[in-house]
Amino acid sequence: MTTERLPKTAELEGGAVMLRRMEADDGAALLAFAAATPAHDLLFMPRDITEPKVAEAWLRADARGDITTIIALDAQDDASPILGCAGLFRDPHSWSPHVGELRVLVSPDARAKGLGRTLIQEAFLVAVGEGLKKLTAQMTVDQKGAIAIFEELGFRGEALLKDHVIDKDGAAHDIVILSCDVDRAASQKSAYG
Repeated sequence: MTTERLPKTAELEGGAVMLRRMEADDGAALLAFAAATPAHDLLFMPRDITEPKVAEAWLRADARGDITTIIALDAQDDASPILGCAGLFRDPHSWSPHVGELRVLVSPDARAKGLGRTLIQEAFLVAVGEGLKKLTAQMTVDQKGAIAIFEELGFRGEALLKDHVIDKDGAAHDIVILSCDVDRAASQKSAYG
């Protein structure tokens, strides 16, 4: 995994965060983070990460290298809960080993401070380092702020899946899929800063 830039401290609006790779003993913290995240914000995840078996599977996949997970913690508090995470998911045995899926979650208390953008940028650098050619991200269509950040970073709408997920109350929600050509976005970032 190309995460030699981590751990590192990032200055955000309202304070500094420590960014580091998720570790095997982060399971309880991951579950606590998922439980504290509004259920609607988890709808884009293919599985319910509030379930211990799902969180354990995520940790195992991360340890195998199928996922690279970056977590954000309060830089001033070693016992800080997880403030956000970015997972870069890929399947080297699929027909699309050149594609990674980026999944980003930010705690409600840590939003509007630049953490989501920072996590996306760090995960993007991992994708570049691993030679991925395309990244995708998906979210419910009402997550306008998240969509705007992804678009600012070079992602574009690729698909709209009508009534694709059903929440725990039985309401259907549309999912938007955004994608990014990694080489093109990296070239633009290099040219324009």
